[in-house]
Amino acid sequence: MSTPVALSALGPDFLEPKRLIAAFGLIGLLAIVFAESGLLVGFFFPGDSLLFTAGLLVADGRLLDYPLWLVCLLVTLAAIAGDQVGYAFGRRVGPALFRRPDSRLFRQEYVAKGHAFFERYGAHSIVLARFVPIARTFTPIVAGVSHMTYRTFVTYNVIGGVLWGTGVTVLGYFLGQVTFVADNIELILVGIVLVSFMPIVVELLRARRRSRRNHRPVDARTRRAAAPAPQRED
Repeated sequence: MSTPVALSALGPDFLEPKRLIAAFGLIGLLAIVFAESGLLVGFFFPGDSLLFTAGLLVADGRLLDYPLWLVCLLVTLAAIAGDQVGYAFGRRVGPALFRRPDSRLFRQEYVAKGHAFFERYGAHSIVLARFVPIARTFTPIVAGVSHMTYRTFVTYNVIGGVLWGTGVTVLGYFLGQVTFVADNIELILVGIVLVSFMPIVVELLRARRRSRRNHRPVDARTRRAAAPAPQRED
């Protein structure tokens, strides 16, 4: 199995999925999934490609010599636990999160994106955000800030954790045994990263289009049509 060096073009070498798993093993994989699912500092981890690579390595049997069901179970539990911590953090911090100054690892725009995602999709955002970088980290926190009903949050958190944690890992496991995928793993992982960012790109384009529409200058004909008719004096 070749090393996915092509991912270095999309991020730092130390975040390359296979390198992370080789260095930290299963414990490191679970820690990263936990951090990305609900800690403010976890938004930059390569979650989707990391889980896909984990499935590949379980099939390969060298770097992750564990049963598939065990890896899926532990990854899913780590993802669910991360979201629970994110929700609790949001409930505790509340609106103060939106007043936190920017730093090297934190930007207010990330919170804004998570809030917009939550406002658009409601409770379903807890599931959908699992498959969207950045939103995956901040949506559970925003759900806590918004005081989303705890029972509802737990329900969607479990559903999302299973679909993402188990689904992506199993996908990597079975596709990794396909000759074409195994021979082109670099391109496959790059494709996963690009596809996972597509919802963000689409949303940015929509926001840009709305902004242009709202700031479009009104021509003279439109102004005359909108102006009130002059009152005649009797």
